[in-house]
Amino acid sequence: MRVDLLRASLRAGSFEWWLLTGSALYLLVLWDFFRLDAVVMSLIGTRDGFPLRHSYWLEQIGHSGARNLALLLLILLWIAVVRAPRWLETFNRQERLFMVVTTTLCALVVGTIKQFSVVSCPWDQAAFGGSAHWIPHWAWWITTDGGPGRCFPGGHVSSAFAFMAAAWPGLASGIETHRWRYAIRILTVVGGAGVALGVVQTLRGAHPPSHTLWTAWLCWFLSGLLYAIFAKRITVATKEHEPFPAITSSDRDGRDGRDG
Repeated sequence: MRVDLLRASLRAGSFEWWLLTGSALYLLVLWDFFRLDAVVMSLIGTRDGFPLRHSYWLEQIGHSGARNLALLLLILLWIAVVRAPRWLETFNRQERLFMVVTTTLCALVVGTIKQFSVVSCPWDQAAFGGSAHWIPHWAWWITTDGGPGRCFPGGHVSSAFAFMAAAWPGLASGIETHRWRYAIRILTVVGGAGVALGVVQTLRGAHPPSHTLWTAWLCWFLSGLLYAIFAKRITVATKEHEPFPAITSSDRDGRDGRDG
């Protein structure tokens, strides 16, 4: 029962998936409503800013290094559409194309929202030595928060969360199959990497936890919705990818009878 519920929740477009997605959105709204970001950031920053903002390990490795690695992985995924490595051969070209196009799209959507956002980063907030004041994340009617803005949602963590798109074709497969296990590993790695990158940015004072959570939700929702929309086309492509139809026992018996 639990396994069936888990698989249904991970099947894009299903009732259980919508329920899980909606519940996560509700919790995110509650987090923002109670301004829990301010509580977390007050434990890390001071009136003079954030001591770890320019930490070598966080800034050069956790930020710049991770961003370059994500870009390299995206380039390799584009190449894999044409020439797939062995571990991706279980997915046909249409599925691999969905993975890379949707991954790219998720990153672009997050980046675009961030460019037009008037929300400033924690290190620009007045409480930490800046000039900005708190405003709701989705308050598009507000023209400025007193700071530079362009901080919401978390762009850096999309370097990981955008790769959620690579999991959907496998999640649509039978549970406990090789493809399904691959998808679960992808979700685990992507989720863990996204959280780690979010922690890096929070410790630096670049983004509060909610920016990471919103990016995760946006990537989950957008990539899952797109797969639900195009699943039938991708499924047809998968069937066409099989060179020969499987021979059933009834077909075999009929053929044996004709040969005799």
